[in-house]
Amino acid sequence: PSKAYLDYIDFIQAFVAREAKKLVDEVHDAGKEAMMFLGDNWIGTEPYGPYFEQIGLDAVVGSVGGGATLRMISDIPHVKYTEGRFLPYFFPDVFREGNDPTIEANKNWLSARRAIMRNPVDRIGYGGYLSLAYKFPKFVDYIEHVTDEFREIYDIVKHTKPYTGLKVAILNAWGRLRTWQSHMVAHELPYKQIYSYLGIMEALSGASVDVSFISFDDIIHDGVPEGVDVIINAGDAGTSFSGGEVWKNETLITRIREFVYNGGGFIGVGEPTAVHHQGRFFQLGDILGVEREMGYSLSTDKYFTKELKEHFIIEDIEDVHKIDFGENIKNVYGLTSATEVLEFSNPKVSAGGVEEGIVLPANAEGKEFGEIHLAANPYGKGRGVYIAGLPYTPENTRLLMRALFYAANKESELTKWYASNPLVEVHAYPEKGVYAIVNNTNEAQSTLVYDGEGVSRTVELEPSEIRWEKIS
Repeated sequence: PSKAYLDYIDFIQAFVAREAKKLVDEVHDAGKEAMMFLGDNWIGTEPYGPYFEQIGLDAVVGSVGGGATLRMISDIPHVKYTEGRFLPYFFPDVFREGNDPTIEANKNWLSARRAIMRNPVDRIGYGGYLSLAYKFPKFVDYIEHVTDEFREIYDIVKHTKPYTGLKVAILNAWGRLRTWQSHMVAHELPYKQIYSYLGIMEALSGASVDVSFISFDDIIHDGVPEGVDVIINAGDAGTSFSGGEVWKNETLITRIREFVYNGGGFIGVGEPTAVHHQGRFFQLGDILGVEREMGYSLSTDKYFTKELKEHFIIEDIEDVHKIDFGENIKNVYGLTSATEVLEFSNPKVSAGGVEEGIVLPANAEGKEFGEIHLAANPYGKGRGVYIAGLPYTPENTRLLMRALFYAANKESELTKWYASNPLVEVHAYPEKGVYAIVNNTNEAQSTLVYDGEGVSRTVELEPSEIRWEKIS
């Protein structure tokens, strides 16, 4: 966004806040509470904006599409309480003869529950026509189970700080203004252009890390915030999320280089730090260890393609070539021999051969026709990690967590309040003296569970079970 556009946003926010306050005052004068429903847009009333507090709202309610939208609602400041409306809505498209709305309700609850374990909304609900829901007693019984489970979680988790192993900062043009909203369009609806990045938000929403959102201007003016372990920059080139022209700012790139060189971590996803400038496309390719071929160095050999067979980031992945990188980014190659190539996609065909529609010329013998999708790189005392894309899956969540702890040089800290099975997560609440072992699936799971000292034991869980244990 240009300065003129940011000024326009600020003007609109200030104006709308003043007008909205008039409505809130009328509600309060009538002896009622004022609640805002956040939906497909909220121009001027952004809950993380500088003027939101002045509106004086009592509460905010919104539709929960998953963990990211749950945290977007539950983390809202300056209100007495927050509420999430879960799916499905009681509308005829779902509540119709021959369909089972319990399936969608279960999927929605399990995805949001991960985030609730970190910071719950204060109330939950559903929307639509109750007369339709009454026709599905199985659904009504399931919602009774959901509400009972929510109350149990809320009583333990609310107003206490869960254990966090790292502090992660999401870096884009918006910073705090778009908290939990990076790449998001209307309740986490899936779009081809965003799912490779929105998966990062979804993964982090229920992870045992402290997440903040910072802007490029924050770093330019104030430096990297104190306590941050890892910075994530993710997005397509030229977008507000990747950054575009801002990466020509020498103060920005110098401060991030200094942060990483002195021991910090930097993870780039998709086309991070991307702008054509001074012969480079990835401006912090020296940290990430990779660059993208944009047509200016086609005749330069790309030497560094050999995959490492063992690495902390991929330690519990059976086949790195089955990782879902989403839309992928083509033509990413390693810069130096120090680049740790963890996944290199290469069509395994002989010269003149054909496989999956790929035809290689006869003189291609011995050449590597592929690109890097996953890599790590040392940089001073710190580390960089490159990922081509990260749709949300339990396996990709585990991959991201391992990448975060590796980038932060805190590998030994990973297995604290941790489950070896990526379908299970552990959430600890030291102030309350309890921890929860959570099965995020509808199938029974077996896992090693590690306590706060890294000591493990085997645990068997029922489908979607939450097991509460006391901290010894």
